[in-house]
Amino acid sequence: MTLILVLSQNVYSQKITVAAASSLRPTLDYLVEAYESENPGNNIEIIYGSSGRLMAQIINGAPFDIFMSADMEFPQNLFDQGMATSVPVVYGLGRIVLWSAHLNAADLKLEDLADQSIRRIAIAQPAVAPYGQRAREAMEAAGVWDKVQSRLVFAENISQVAQMSESGAADIGIVALSLAIQPGLAERGYYLIDTSRHQPLEQGFVITRRAAQNRVAADFSVFLVSETAKTIFQTNGFDTLETEISEP
Repeated sequence: MTLILVLSQNVYSQKITVAAASSLRPTLDYLVEAYESENPGNNIEIIYGSSGRLMAQIINGAPFDIFMSADMEFPQNLFDQGMATSVPVVYGLGRIVLWSAHLNAADLKLEDLADQSIRRIAIAQPAVAPYGQRAREAMEAAGVWDKVQSRLVFAENISQVAQMSESGAADIGIVALSLAIQPGLAERGYYLIDTSRHQPLEQGFVITRRAAQNRVAADFSVFLVSETAKTIFQTNGFDTLETEISEP
């Protein structure tokens, strides 16, 4: 019996690496803390970045076990290429907001970005960051995209947008709600952009081919759609769906 217990612990005492969209910082840190408290011995390392860049790294052989994207396109791409062993699963719905350290963003709306007194507007790079693409869609819907071209400053990911807006490198940014409500940014107000102005930010994950036999990766994926995880997501600015994964 002792031998069986030791072997079981060795199977589950593993380390996995999660490649995660920057919009998940620090939400995923809280999720990992909750998971590891329930599963001592299982260690999860997180690498944050833009979803497009992380997908490219996985394709080029980066040692990531789970990929948590800011939209469904990138994990679906990996699955279609045979580089993921699980179908993409939605873990949350993201929201975007106007946020500024220097302006009262709560009193602004998208149309106000056309005002020339707002000199620098930060967004994530639409080509690699889903939050940047949704920011572009929202500004196009508001009729200001063409008017702000010369004043846009691009960041590689949504965390960098928040940093630029906070430091003064940009007067205002289109930031993830999940970041705007965190300590440090929450002291300033924000304007919540209506979801009718952009495509849904369905955020999803897959288990990569590298982790096909990794029981911790499978176990953590189940945790990500648990009631505990949903509560953490909701507390940190994400909407959630009724999603289930079969136990591995």
